[in-house]
Amino acid sequence: MAENKTLHNNMEENITIIKEISENSSDILINRFTTGNIKCALLFCEGMTSTLSACEMLFAPLMEISEKDSPTELFDYIREHLLLSSDQTKAEDLDTLFRLLHSGFGVLLADGINIALAFGIQGYSSRSVQEPSGEGNIMGSHEGFVETVRTNMSLLRRRLKSPKLVMKLSVLGSESKTDICLCYMKDRVPRELLRRIEKSLNETNLEAVLSTGYIRPFLEKKGFELFSSTGITERPDVLCSKLIEGRAAILIDGLPYAIIVPRLFCESFHTLDDYAYKPYYAVFIRWLKYASFVLAILLPAVYTAIVMYHPELINSTLLMLLVEEEKNAPLSILTEAFLVLLMYEVIREAGVRLPKPVGGAVSIISGLIIGDAAVKSGLVSTPLLTMTALSVLGGLAIPDLNPQITVLRFAFLAAGGILGLFGVSVLACMVLINICSTETYGFPFTAPISPFSARGMTDTAIRQGMRKLQNRGFTVEEYKQKS
Repeated sequence: MAENKTLHNNMEENITIIKEISENSSDILINRFTTGNIKCALLFCEGMTSTLSACEMLFAPLMEISEKDSPTELFDYIREHLLLSSDQTKAEDLDTLFRLLHSGFGVLLADGINIALAFGIQGYSSRSVQEPSGEGNIMGSHEGFVETVRTNMSLLRRRLKSPKLVMKLSVLGSESKTDICLCYMKDRVPRELLRRIEKSLNETNLEAVLSTGYIRPFLEKKGFELFSSTGITERPDVLCSKLIEGRAAILIDGLPYAIIVPRLFCESFHTLDDYAYKPYYAVFIRWLKYASFVLAILLPAVYTAIVMYHPELINSTLLMLLVEEEKNAPLSILTEAFLVLLMYEVIREAGVRLPKPVGGAVSIISGLIIGDAAVKSGLVSTPLLTMTALSVLGGLAIPDLNPQITVLRFAFLAAGGILGLFGVSVLACMVLINICSTETYGFPFTAPISPFSARGMTDTAIRQGMRKLQNRGFTVEEYKQKS
């Protein structure tokens, strides 16, 4: 292991140890040379550095150094008189050396000194900035985060040029050594929130950080929560708006997503396009999403409960039509609903995981064979299929909550099918209690509805014009004070 091993004065001994630890890994390149009458070696990780930058910024200047009396004098000269890289640091132990080496730095060793100089000449392949795939918009920016954390930092800095925007880099993961960046506006973020986030990150004991799901559980309250009290986004403009509201964010190297702390339930129904439209249209769209969320969860359950236990609530003409349709179906309404919803989930998962050229076949099979044939054969009634389709369509309007909507839809269907509307009501109360008890570091998930904030409702229940919103000076700290 490289941890806690300091470098030696003997260069060849250091190189031998590096080879042993890496087991002569093929991507570790070692270039020995002599400059200033001192034996040196430049170490690179193939594929992580730019060959052109290495030649122009390191090889040529280093070979022109005049004779030096000692390696200490050589390193002092390099640090004080040569600007070989804008990102220049040093390593005194093998753990730091390997982390820098694997991050695209060129590492300079010299015989007779127990430190190494590192120069940032990164040149690894990365995806260019593209439109976000999961957060589409019409009138906003079409730039999304990429997998390189420093590129993501620059996307934020382009939009918030204020010196109050602070971005702190650190390393997480004992094996992956993943770079993470904590971002916040220093004049707006609650200091207690910042302190507790940093404490949570320091207490994580992860071997690797490969997705946002590795970190988010450590930032959320222990215990069962239906909804995540931390959010994610792949849009720099959305993240900037949250930072201005006093939130903190975490960027992770290798992931085109940012984690937002804290998150509010109402934000799942907001988009950046809301602020590009007239207020009356933005209010209409938001309430359409609120209604879609309720329909997505409750429609199959309420339909099943009413048909099975409360037929007196249905118009007589409609009741006769439903009876005519359901009497030919061989299965109970509850079983039918479960099978139809399960079929949809299988189709959705297949469409997501299959290669894109095959994705069209899923639509053909689900539309023509499963949907049409199931109804014509009498396995599924048309009204039930219609209710299920409307429920699924409502869930698609709120993609952020798709996992919760999927599980709750089945849970409410079971409650309605077994206990009728009473079961739906009881489960709704349990869900509401769980949502109201969800919080992140003392910030209530249901704010500004509970605890109620009249000023917060001006951008939740309605959407005021920008002339009024720009003067309200809102930060999320207000919700903490009311909780």
